[in-house]
Amino acid sequence: MKFGYKLSAEGFGPKELIQQAVQAEQAGFDFVEISDHYHPWLDIQGHSPFAWTVLGAIAAKTERIGLATGVTCPTVRYHPAIIAQAAATLAITSDNRFTLGLGSGERLNEHVVGQGFPSVRGRQERLREALEIIKLLWRGGYQSYEGRHLQLEDARVFDLPDELPVIAVAAGGRSAATLAAELADGLFATEPRSDLVETYRGAGGAGPRYAEVPMAWATTEEAGVREALKTTRWALTGWKVMSELPNPANFEAASQTVREEDIRGQFAVGPDPEPYVEAVKEYAAAGFDHIVLMNAGPDPDGFIDFFHKDLADKLRAL
Repeated sequence: MKFGYKLSAEGFGPKELIQQAVQAEQAGFDFVEISDHYHPWLDIQGHSPFAWTVLGAIAAKTERIGLATGVTCPTVRYHPAIIAQAAATLAITSDNRFTLGLGSGERLNEHVVGQGFPSVRGRQERLREALEIIKLLWRGGYQSYEGRHLQLEDARVFDLPDELPVIAVAAGGRSAATLAAELADGLFATEPRSDLVETYRGAGGAGPRYAEVPMAWATTEEAGVREALKTTRWALTGWKVMSELPNPANFEAASQTVREEDIRGQFAVGPDPEPYVEAVKEYAAAGFDHIVLMNAGPDPDGFIDFFHKDLADKLRAL
């Protein structure tokens, strides 16, 4: 089992994210995973730098730690040809430490280019075509593709790594988990759902299985809960809401009914390692083997230190 640190690109500026990644490597994390957003979920978060620039800088400033997007939508704001090129370059500059996490996207980030936002079915169809285009380009040579939604005309990625990046597909249901097995190398999820792992494996998937675990470390439970409620209550609105709302103001309104008790029910909080171990156990029991610690607490430096001193050994003993 491997453990990752979530770089919250909605909550921190680019230089701070780079420094957090350096600290995460020093603290013994196996990888860092960064969200790829155009907007934050809430205005109070206050940031949303370009994830690929941040990843490039992290690759240059670290030596061992793995890198991942969690996740990139390669169909609206980006064309998959651009993601194929970006991921190949990052794989080279990071010495094959990069995992390309892909998903069908959220309106929050994709509507900004003025092309609308597809239906659920349309998003899944586009994601399939994007995966086919990326894998086609990674074969080398000039390639063309004519899909229902996406096209590629006489394109070539000139700089390809010796070892292609692992692709992990985000799944919230059976169809996406099956797609992850069929056209990708790994699975990505945000809930401890064994049915997603079973579907992925049943469809032939044998790669890494990533999952994010919500946490809010602080020196007191109350401080952790308060901070998570202030900055991360959007995470409790549910995927149908999270994928459809267009701007932070909408998430501000949609999350007004989230209360402290709701945070306590979903997040491991406080200074004691045991709630964090128990939370990770649930994901491990569901079949996930790449666990992303997603801290919404007020002190990221303190959380990284907490992982190093109090949590890492307990998690690795699972």
